[in-house]
Amino acid sequence: MHLTKSEIEGLDKVKRLNMINSVTGIKPANLIGTASALLQTNLAIFSSVVHLGSNPALMGFIIRPVGEVPRHTYENILATGVYTINAIPQNMIEGAHRTSAKYDRSVSEFEECGFTEEYLEGFAAPFVQESPLKLGMKYVETIPIPINGTSLVIGAVEYLIVADEAVAENGYINLETLHLAGISGLNNYYSLEKIGEFPYARVKSK
Repeated sequence: MHLTKSEIEGLDKVKRLNMINSVTGIKPANLIGTASALLQTNLAIFSSVVHLGSNPALMGFIIRPVGEVPRHTYENILATGVYTINAIPQNMIEGAHRTSAKYDRSVSEFEECGFTEEYLEGFAAPFVQESPLKLGMKYVETIPIPINGTSLVIGAVEYLIVADEAVAENGYINLETLHLAGISGLNNYYSLEKIGEFPYARVKSK
């Protein structure tokens, strides 16, 4: 298959959406947990979480245009200033996928989709108890992306929760041992397998 820009734009809407969403390969599958100012909890799946820096430790994720439909996750983040990022275990991908449905604000996806709320003292956002890798995040800023109306939401890492046995002496986290899921497109899930490890790359001197 060899498609030009105009041919891509001429594809059936669903086919184009599926193709362009999956062309970037396997991405991290995460559940973002939030609570409103009135303590109504929300849980939503995201495949756009990215590392933005390690000092300070920053993470970002993309939200679709605000105003099209309710964005409970983003509204809660703005209201409370905190949220959680929770990696999805492979045995819970069906429930995680169901969080993408457009539930009413009065419905908690935690309860509806089979997840358990977990809290740290003094931190208002709910973690996913079943997740083996969790981040507690503090909202920093939103950067608009004018070309398509989306935005990059940036947060600072306040807490990192992961099993000790999954962390190597040098700090690397072995994602395979945590049995996490990855995602491609909107609804295709994959297991993660470590296939190699190499030293920091340097140009060899002659």
